[in-house]
Amino acid sequence: MANSSFEGLCVLALESRRAREIAKLIANLGGVPIVAPSVREVPLESNQEALEFARRLAAGEVDMIIFTTGVGVKALASAVEKVCPRDELSRYLNGVVVVARGPKPAVALRELGVSISLTVPEPNTWRDLLALLDQSKNTFPVAGRRVAVQEYGVTNPELSAGLQERGAIVTLVNVYQWALPEDLGPLERAVESIISGDVHVLLVASSVQIRHLFEVAETMTKAEPLREALSRVVITSIGPLTSEELRGRGLSVDIECTRPKMGFLVQEAAEKSAEILRQKRGLHPVRKEDRL
Repeated sequence: MANSSFEGLCVLALESRRAREIAKLIANLGGVPIVAPSVREVPLESNQEALEFARRLAAGEVDMIIFTTGVGVKALASAVEKVCPRDELSRYLNGVVVVARGPKPAVALRELGVSISLTVPEPNTWRDLLALLDQSKNTFPVAGRRVAVQEYGVTNPELSAGLQERGAIVTLVNVYQWALPEDLGPLERAVESIISGDVHVLLVASSVQIRHLFEVAETMTKAEPLREALSRVVITSIGPLTSEELRGRGLSVDIECTRPKMGFLVQEAAEKSAEILRQKRGLHPVRKEDRL
């Protein structure tokens, strides 16, 4: 993407673990980075869900497991390792129907030596997962089956409901959970900056990032001003799942990455944001000091 540039726009990223990296990418592409860490990864205190899953799997009480994330596969294997070593875990998993929601969990499962029964095609949403199960119901039925869903931080009620509607007996296995950062100052300042018009581009790399941004805005009683202000911001999503969360909050998705990678997120935003912002500002009145 030659000639990509933010043209001096202020770009807000909600990244936590790779905050420095994304700030550098934004600056290298002509943007003014604002990074507000939005997520803190907290292991579940007891891992009881993971341990109970391992017990049920070993006892033959699981018919199908749906793996939703690659990091979740690895976290689950680590969480149960003391009671179910990896070679035993892979042997048990090879005795049930294994569904991978996309390439990342598929890679992690293969590293464990697990055979995959079904891989959800792109864009790997819960709708694509349910559609695949519908297409494969003669070979891999879910009605009356005990289906475990590996989650990593965020529960997907639509997926659980869809499985239950198809007659599955659903068990959720959540290994990690997402918490707000201990220091909410950067997120609170980000909310204020968006509302005041000082943010031109918002980069959203996961659903939980936008959830936490609005959670903080709600505690500030500024959720609606935030939503209204974001109509004048170029919103860039890393992929379909994140886009779905954004649209569910009444927000437009101006750019969706062609590949779900941080580098593409920043680069594609740099290529398109300046022109999209000019078009948006032709539709929405802005303050004089906010104009390009």
